[in-house]
Amino acid sequence: MHIKKGDKVKVISGKDKGKTGVILSVFPNKERILVEGVNIVKKHTKPNQANPQGGIVSLEAAIHVSNVMFVDPKSGEPTRIGYKFEEKTEGDKTFRIKSRVAKKSGEVIDEISKKELKK
Repeated sequence: MHIKKGDKVKVISGKDKGKTGVILSVFPNKERILVEGVNIVKKHTKPNQANPQGGIVSLEAAIHVSNVMFVDPKSGEPTRIGYKFEEKTEGDKTFRIKSRVAKKSGEVIDEISKKELKK
């Protein structure tokens, strides 16, 4: 999946189109995500230890990952995500670093993996 927990995204389709929020959790097997403040549903709950009264609770439901776009940290606009590979040397060791990159601004979002290369 191109997005991770903690990323800021903008909803591009559906009933909450235009809203932005932070990803609370990711379900890669189902290709769905949970976004803060998006796709609010009402759930009827029975009385339990946590909620002795019971009643109707509002909570976020999962939406499909294709309905959101990553928000560029530099410009604040929705953008696609690409990947970039770099080789860096630290002392006598060489590492291959895979990073996520915002397509619009070209800014590196974060480092995904760091693998040592053998000579």
